Amino acid sequence: MVELGAIFPQTEISPDPGAVRGFVQGLEDLGYDHMFIADHVLGADPAHHEHPSLARYSHRSVIHEPLTLLAYVAAITTRIKLATGILILPQRQTALVAKQAAEIDVLSQGRMRLGIGVGWNAVEYEALGQDFHNRGRRSSEQIEVLRALWTQEVVTFRGQWHQISHAGINPLPLQRPIPIWLGVGSSVALRPPEAALRRVARLADGWCPNIPLNEVGREVVDQVHQYAREAGRDPAMLPLEGRVHIAGKNEDAWAKDVRAWRDLGASSIIVEARGGGLDFPDQHLSAMQRFKDVLEG
Repeated sequence: MVELGAIFPQTEISPDPGAVRGFVQGLEDLGYDHMFIADHVLGADPAHHEHPSLARYSHRSVIHEPLTLLAYVAAITTRIKLATGILILPQRQTALVAKQAAEIDVLSQGRMRLGIGVGWNAVEYEALGQDFHNRGRRSSEQIEVLRALWTQEVVTFRGQWHQISHAGINPLPLQRPIPIWLGVGSSVALRPPEAALRRVARLADGWCPNIPLNEVGREVVDQVHQYAREAGRDPAMLPLEGRVHIAGKNEDAWAKDVRAWRDLGASSIIVEARGGGLDFPDQHLSAMQRFKDVLEG
């Protein structure tokens, strides 16, 4: 059975906590397995910065802080898994992320999934005092630090970017360690960088790629599986999550995309309804119901 997740419609919501509560509890009532929420600390002003993604993520976009929001969601739900998708890890302090994620895992009784990536917005890195240019290499070390802090009461770590001397977080998470999923790829490039694919193969507990549903996508999946085998890992233990955009498509097209992801080996599907001019939360929830019906039909 394919797991079903929904992308929290960042940029198409209001700051109204009642509407957020209605959407999240509605997803849980519909039987969705998890909710997937994006991360941006700052939105750049397109009058002064250029990037294709600024069409959706600018200073005018409503973006809830994901870890804070998931702590709220933990208190108003009982079953649905809580997933960042993705948290831009290298622009954040690693030990603080470990503490925050562990707290959410405790409060939610073990429902946290930390999806991470390296992002594209250099403006955020600058404002947060982090180096945009070494973010990929640094994220590999961050994953090692996170897992150490989540599984050991006392950690001593000496790395290129992290120094911890006989210290630990308390409380530890219920999941030891919390699953770490890696997001790779973008809408502006057909293939993720090779270094990112190797990072997935070596370090991820799962991955959620942004890749085309064609032979290029198949080649990317096959490449990750080959890298995993080279790293001594069984590719079957590296679950894949596919994203289905439903705005502007009919239900036959939704079903076609689901089949394509399954053909690529996806064990989980996340659905995104942004871009369809839907009111939040009721029309978004109606779309989630329709998609679930298609998936199970």
